[in-house]
Amino acid sequence: MSSPAPRTQARPGRAGADSAVRQRRRALRITQAELAEASEVSRQTIIAIEQGDYAPSVFLALRIARTLGSTVEDLFGAPEPHPGGSA
Repeated sequence: MSSPAPRTQARPGRAGADSAVRQRRRALRITQAELAEASEVSRQTIIAIEQGDYAPSVFLALRIARTLGSTVEDLFGAPEPHPGGSA
């Protein structure tokens, strides 16, 4: 009998599996449903954002950032480019 995979296990190829939004929301002990209600979207939208499957509009990103007491840059900013990398 096998046990289910841990809930925090990252899915291969999904950069947003442990997203800044999820980390911040959990640190504040806010449920996905609470964040969804405060941001005026569905819980499924929050799930998709946290998994990196959906990029929110600027206005939604602002509402989420305000709800979480953070900034859009901190929650949705692009990673720093690697030194010496291409592009």
